[in-house]
Amino acid sequence: MCAENGDFIVNVTNEEMVAAVVPMHEHSLPLSNLDLLLPPLDVGVLFCYKNPRVLTSTTLGDCGTHKMSFGSMVGSLKKALAQTLVSYYALAGEVVLNSIGEPEVLCNNRGVDFLEAEADVELKNLNFYNPDETFEGKFVPKKKNGVLAVQATSVKCGGIVVGCTFDHRMADAYSTNMFLTSWAEMAQPTKPKTTTPCFRRSLLSPRRPCSIPRSLHQMYIPISKLTPPPTTTTPLFSRIYYVTAQKLHNMQSLVVTTNGNGAKRTKLECFSAFLWKMVARAASRDTRGKRVVAKVGVVVDGRKRLYSGEKVREALMGCYFGNVISIPFGEKPVEELMEKPLGFVADAVHEFLVEATTEEHFLGLIDWVEAHRPEAGLARIYCDGSNEGGSFVVSSGQRFLEGKMDFGWGKVVFASFHFPWGGEAGYVMPMQSPLRNGDWVVYMHLTKEQLEVIECEASDVFRPVTWDYLNH
Repeated sequence: MCAENGDFIVNVTNEEMVAAVVPMHEHSLPLSNLDLLLPPLDVGVLFCYKNPRVLTSTTLGDCGTHKMSFGSMVGSLKKALAQTLVSYYALAGEVVLNSIGEPEVLCNNRGVDFLEAEADVELKNLNFYNPDETFEGKFVPKKKNGVLAVQATSVKCGGIVVGCTFDHRMADAYSTNMFLTSWAEMAQPTKPKTTTPCFRRSLLSPRRPCSIPRSLHQMYIPISKLTPPPTTTTPLFSRIYYVTAQKLHNMQSLVVTTNGNGAKRTKLECFSAFLWKMVARAASRDTRGKRVVAKVGVVVDGRKRLYSGEKVREALMGCYFGNVISIPFGEKPVEELMEKPLGFVADAVHEFLVEATTEEHFLGLIDWVEAHRPEAGLARIYCDGSNEGGSFVVSSGQRFLEGKMDFGWGKVVFASFHFPWGGEAGYVMPMQSPLRNGDWVVYMHLTKEQLEVIECEASDVFRPVTWDYLNH
């Protein structure tokens, strides 16, 4: 089996299952109400590592260096994965439908699909800017029936690429980070273990009686009320850029200057506002005199919103494994987004975010799902991508990895989500640069027209990620 990409070929050389080292009693783990808001989507993530030269000594006392073999790195990955799955047992199961047709996890220690592969290319020759060309179907595995799939790929320079694919119904970005950090820590026995996951679904139980804020009916929709998708959809493309710390600082400074009220907005709010204006500009090319709106949603993590002040439950939410997210969104006419200054647009982002950053919002969202079960629901922003002004979602990955994905052969030189999810709305994930210098690495999944506007009119802000950038 192989994947070919003009410039290089990736051959899968071995495939096996990695299960938890401790047998467990088969049981079912229900999905929480917030998990049930996610459709069956798979999310990919990958990490690239150079192969460091390891100092060794001989029996004669001489010292030398050698590169770690791919086999030894894979062996370490598998051993640590099997040990980590003892705590993260749900990732070794599979998603099945229960008696009322809702998904749940069958915790049967099915195991994780683990692929070994080799690529006839060096890291420095990879096109990081275009993940559709470089990563899709090559370094990020296709998940089969399980919850998680892993692929380890050797490259010609002696480095290794580790790719993972998760079922999004089981894990948001926060949970994914928890697992990956634990896996890396397990590969180095001398490192302290930071987190034990919590799967206590009762933390997200609905209230009796349910109480649903009116705003949630505008943010979420039962699937029975979805309008039929268009017969033809605009294709989306993935690109990866970096934004320097200075450019992010400039955005914040400009917002304080232009919003007229002296309010400072977060980097994520300013960044989302800047992209919102770019998407509006792309839509303005072909409005044909019609009034169209552009929409942006921003993912909010609810862990710190729930149970504030209740020490025990607050601590459990800090290590809760699953989805604890909401996706508020805003919509504005394209003309208004183009004409108004960045500060005005950033204030608009702030306004719709504030509404979703309370405990009541997340408790109400849990109740909203309960009121519609067993019918599934969906965030409206995900299914409104067909509007002519464009829609996209920003999901912050600022805490992702935090420099902790070291399996014993050095730090990550490049990491990114890979989420060509096939929906109608675009998707954007900014993360901290592996250089740890305040820059962001930004994964974008947008239309060709939107990417063209960004690259033409904001080329000084969004610069393609290259090997030279990662190693400067």
